[in-house]
Amino acid sequence: MQAQQQPVERGAGAGRGRSPGAGSGAQAIALVLFLAASALVAALGGLATARHVNGWYTTADTAPWSPPNWVFGPVWTFLYTAMAVAGWLVWRSHAAGSRAALTAYCVQLGLNLLWTPVFFALYPALGTPALWIAFGIIVALAVAVAVTVVLFGPISRTAGLLMLPYLSWVVFASSLNLWAALHN
Repeated sequence: MQAQQQPVERGAGAGRGRSPGAGSGAQAIALVLFLAASALVAALGGLATARHVNGWYTTADTAPWSPPNWVFGPVWTFLYTAMAVAGWLVWRSHAAGSRAALTAYCVQLGLNLLWTPVFFALYPALGTPALWIAFGIIVALAVAVAVTVVLFGPISRTAGLLMLPYLSWVVFASSLNLWAALHN
């Protein structure tokens, strides 16, 4: 019988690639940097959204299951915070595979950053094709988040679990995007 591999949840000083014994100050700075990266993506997305959510989007045909606009801010705040903590947990583990996992994390963060301006800001210029381009991006984002979850899980079960609400939301948002592309 083969032994099941358990997730690695190591402290700051273990492993390769980073200096052993990194102090709590380095850990705190790293966490702040992960939170800042998420906040930057959120802020840039917010800029693209703010101009258009009260513009063309108010008259758009949205999916019957679309939540009210006020729901998106609190949900995304939670999700960006959870994904930052997940990334930090993987970073601090120093585990084998953390470089690939963090690369996937960066890819999904970049796709996340790309989706909002394409969906909201390109629609006035391109119309429906912008919504289809955004749909392609959000499908790629869902795949990238799923890959991130799969890579995070063996390194830190907590990190993998922290990414699952984000994956669920992205799949849900994909359905909203698809409806918009089909009906606008």
